[in-house]
Amino acid sequence: MANPTPTMARSFLQVAATEEVAPPLRVVQIEGLVVLKIIKHCKEFSPSLVTGQLLGLDVGSVLEITNCFPFPIREEDEEIEADGANYQLEMMRCLREVNVDNNTVGWYQSMLFGCFQTVELIETFMNYQENIKRCVCIIYDPSRANQGALALKALKLSDSFMDLYRNNNFTGEKLREKNLSWVDIFEEIPIKVSNSALISAFMTGLEADTPVTQCDYDRLQLSTSPYLERNVEFLIECMDDLSIEQQKFQYHYRNLSRQQAQQQAWLQKRRSENMTRKAAGEEPLPEEDPSNPIFKPIPEPSRLGSFLITNQMANYCNQINGVSGQSFSRLYLMKALHKD
Repeated sequence: MANPTPTMARSFLQVAATEEVAPPLRVVQIEGLVVLKIIKHCKEFSPSLVTGQLLGLDVGSVLEITNCFPFPIREEDEEIEADGANYQLEMMRCLREVNVDNNTVGWYQSMLFGCFQTVELIETFMNYQENIKRCVCIIYDPSRANQGALALKALKLSDSFMDLYRNNNFTGEKLREKNLSWVDIFEEIPIKVSNSALISAFMTGLEADTPVTQCDYDRLQLSTSPYLERNVEFLIECMDDLSIEQQKFQYHYRNLSRQQAQQQAWLQKRRSENMTRKAAGEEPLPEEDPSNPIFKPIPEPSRLGSFLITNQMANYCNQINGVSGQSFSRLYLMKALHKD
């Protein structure tokens, strides 16, 4: 009876060690009912942006999302934080009473034309990270549904980006030290939609025995100009914003070169004074004067804004590329049909 005790102790220590070093998040497993709830909530209030809470379990490298509930839409003059916190606590208490998973694993929110790279999203991530080590944000774009795509993404912030954001240090030197570029801000986690055995059996029973006789002719519409126009308009706005960010850096470098020229002129003047004092047998003056304003370092502007804008521009370009490719395919199909 004396041997099992150290074995159990070692196994307990091994388990504790594995819990301390959590495996990286590989996949987000979300139930089909949760996907339908998210889509319904986002489409009902589109084009307004809505958010909601995600509930589930964190199991190893898989984040299971088993339930969700929407946040109420509040007016601008209402107390946002107090009412929102009370609403979340009340909803989670009600779910706990009916024995439903009430562990918060993140939140979901809608987006319009793929626009989600904002400072507000990053701040929300950082607030969640204070209490939840691994959380995700499910992004859904109702505007993509008209194009025949389920625009559902699971995002998280990269660890290297969170370290820089906590220190609020987005200078060029720190970014080169961390080897961080604009593509390293968000990490997209693969989504796996799962259903229970009962739901799968029910869906099998709903399948028609005969093949579908009605065709979906809406997919053959050749006009995609409204969607493309909006994406191009947003892309042009992002280019203007990026130009403004570049002007900030140009202004900073002009001030920096002006300060360096002033420092060199001051040093030359001080050195000539020291040579005169040395010839007169007096003590030379120090060549550095911290109290002088020209030696005060000029803070470098943050590169976070330009990183987010560049990320958003890449998203718009990918959407334009995807829609244009589908449009060309339909055009070539119609061309072949007309020839026949």
